[in-house]
Amino acid sequence: MNMSLANSVGSLLRFSTPTGRRGLSVSSSLATKQLTVRDALNMALDEELARDDKVFIMGEEVAQYDGAYKVTRGLWKKYGDKRVIDTPITEMGFTGLAVGAAFNNLRPILEFMTFNFSMQAIDQVINSAAKTFYMSGGVVNVPIVFRGPNGCAMGVAAQHSQCFAAWYAHCPGLKVISPYDSEDCKGLLKAAVRDPDPVVFLENELLYGTAFDVEDKVFESDFLLPIGKAKIMRQGSDCTLVAHSIGVGFALSAADELAKEGISVEVINLRSIRPLDMDTVNKSVIKTHHCVTVEGGWPQHGVGAEISASLSEGPAFHYLDAPVIRICGVDTPMPYAKTAEAAATPKPHNIVSAVKRILGK
Repeated sequence: MNMSLANSVGSLLRFSTPTGRRGLSVSSSLATKQLTVRDALNMALDEELARDDKVFIMGEEVAQYDGAYKVTRGLWKKYGDKRVIDTPITEMGFTGLAVGAAFNNLRPILEFMTFNFSMQAIDQVINSAAKTFYMSGGVVNVPIVFRGPNGCAMGVAAQHSQCFAAWYAHCPGLKVISPYDSEDCKGLLKAAVRDPDPVVFLENELLYGTAFDVEDKVFESDFLLPIGKAKIMRQGSDCTLVAHSIGVGFALSAADELAKEGISVEVINLRSIRPLDMDTVNKSVIKTHHCVTVEGGWPQHGVGAEISASLSEGPAFHYLDAPVIRICGVDTPMPYAKTAEAAATPKPHNIVSAVKRILGK
């Protein structure tokens, strides 16, 4: 069932940019080339496999089939069966195997065909991987990366459209990364592979085929980004938009629309959910006096809720001229119908409305 679902969804997304996504991809005026998210991830995996023979990849269809979404394309042919390993459909089993390998100084990169299937292995992710360094008194590191598509895709309904950023960020012992563009994916995946601790790396299926402008340095084999550091994608003075993953693209589109009406917003790409870069968020809110958060997950106990609470407890609180507004997925299981799915997920017009409301316009 897992494979047939991913194959049907993957066939829609594998080789093309989703309609309308390319307009979300501007990230730097210094950019010189374009790189798709899929190719950025593939490049990062290739470079880390070549750099360190302790690194290996495992998961369903990652080897001979080149990955359900072609992120591991060509790696099995290049590195062979011992470095790129196909597994049975048993998330609990192969996740436990990978965690055990990490206990023994190997560096597994484990692909979940979708993070919804990580629920089958959550005991291994949380109780085995996340807690072992603490429970061993700092003796046993667990250098493992759990990666794969996360959040709402297209037409895959309630059981396959959840965002797990808040779920995993709740747990001490894990680092949780939610990249947006190709630069994020290349630099942060390489940093995750080299990290001594377990990292949950939440990609977005709808962005795999999107080409983003990148600088030449992103193609270099030593290009890394620091885990836990947000990026200001756009400077502004009237309101701060804090987003992660595909929500960053929605925030940038909303910023363009608001600029036409003379409203200047600052867009922050969190990149990392745990650790959370509240220093960057606080500095921005102190400047703009307003904040709107954007995420695809549910509102209750979500990433936006954590940011709002942290702002209320931190140095930016007395600078806020209005309460923080959260733009989230609707608080319901994801519907299957296309129109209902669209209504249940955040869009740029939701952000535009929120910013106008928070500014009293």
